[in-house]
Amino acid sequence: MPSTRPPDDRESESERNLEPIAVIDIGSNSVRLVVYEGAVRAPTPIFNEKVLCGLGRSVATTGRLGAESVERALKSLARFRTIARLLGVKNVHAIATAAVRDATDGRDFIARGEKACGTRIHILSGEREAELAAFGIRMGFNDADGIAGDLGGGSLELTDIRNDKLRNAMTLPLGGLRLIDVTGNRLDRAEDAIDEHLARVGWAAEGRGRPFYAVGGTWRALAKLHMEAHDYPLRVMQGYALAARDAMAFCEDLRKGKKPRGFDDISRARREVLPFGALVLERVLRRLGASQVVFSVFGIREGLLFSLLSAYERAKDPLLSFCEDYAGLRSRSVAHAHELAAWTDALFVEPGPKESAAERRLRHAACLLSDTGWRAHPDYRGEQSLDLIAHAAMTGIDHPGRVFLAMSVFFRHVGPDEEQIKELSSRLREIADKRALKRARIVGAAIRTAHMLSIGKPGIIADARLAYEGDRLVLVVPPAFAALDGERLRRRFAALGELLDRKTEVRIGRS
Repeated sequence: MPSTRPPDDRESESERNLEPIAVIDIGSNSVRLVVYEGAVRAPTPIFNEKVLCGLGRSVATTGRLGAESVERALKSLARFRTIARLLGVKNVHAIATAAVRDATDGRDFIARGEKACGTRIHILSGEREAELAAFGIRMGFNDADGIAGDLGGGSLELTDIRNDKLRNAMTLPLGGLRLIDVTGNRLDRAEDAIDEHLARVGWAAEGRGRPFYAVGGTWRALAKLHMEAHDYPLRVMQGYALAARDAMAFCEDLRKGKKPRGFDDISRARREVLPFGALVLERVLRRLGASQVVFSVFGIREGLLFSLLSAYERAKDPLLSFCEDYAGLRSRSVAHAHELAAWTDALFVEPGPKESAAERRLRHAACLLSDTGWRAHPDYRGEQSLDLIAHAAMTGIDHPGRVFLAMSVFFRHVGPDEEQIKELSSRLREIADKRALKRARIVGAAIRTAHMLSIGKPGIIADARLAYEGDRLVLVVPPAFAALDGERLRRRFAALGELLDRKTEVRIGRS
């Protein structure tokens, strides 16, 4: 277990060996700077800015980057250079994709761009771009298995991800700006062009019945519109999933001119390419026979970070890595959080509730996050923790999993009884099923019991045995901590026993 210090003596950023790292991404539509806290398994952006420059707007028909777009991009790169310097970033990676790759004046732009941003700019090949997009999916999802698709302004990259291996990486000239350029902004002409290029995907049958991971700003805008149109209760883009048939139906409506709620709130530059992006997604899902589309905020920038990680770091669980880092920043003791995970293991063995490996992983994540709201006012810790965890920038988790974690920590603070369930957002409850709600109540009650015994300090519950004995759930408190036994502990323990259909007994003795 890591050492634990008082909250005001917690490790500083430098002591955690984190050095900021920046990625400048020069795309066909946008130029973006993202500065990350460090190159780790669950990266946290500390600065993120994009400028829609439209470098690829006319490359397909003229072969050249637009002069106005180039000047706008160069000004953005100069600004990004200053921002990186002011943030103390020494490690800056700059990449350029399809527009610069395909333009006859791309090399000239790179020379000017390198002077503007003060670092070397690497022009990615189509295959390398596809590989980095797939790495981004691996960074953001646990055990990703499906087809990764990254739609930019100039191209679409596709890669098959299976068993942490990448296969069949390829690029197709199907970016939104490029399609507008080559079709004269005619959607009816775009469909045949899209299908013609998708016919080149000879391995398309590999996608049948598997998820399609959608990367790129245009597809994220589409997902945002779908959330808005259906009043979806959790406005978190990462991991938002739709059945393929539902996604195709929404795309069809969009390209036929139906404007869902929120359409006019999207930037004009994004609205222009959105119908073409919807058409590409619709035809891709149909061609692959995908089961669902899962939207990702992670793409080539995070993929680049992933490519820089050691094999050891890559192998880490992204969710648990995030939760541990978050607990280190916001909770009183990471060591205690790990003890909670081990202590609650005893509840999910025979004859207790059954638990899958995926459920065990989520329970451990809940334990790591369980004390991150301790600084809030006691009257509001439950609801603030619920909101904070549900919307946290965590990765490696789907939306039902997010809601489970949020509910578990909510119940840890407010108690698991039926009356408290009414305090939960009824909309968020729609995302989690009854089994998850019951499990969240059990986990919350267990953590609540543990904190009453341990007062949030490590080294106490580690020596307190929790076990089933016949129809009883027994807690054995070590003699050294016998004085911590009391009415409130027993009341909380009884609430846990009731959820497990067990009588409870607290003993003083050796574990």
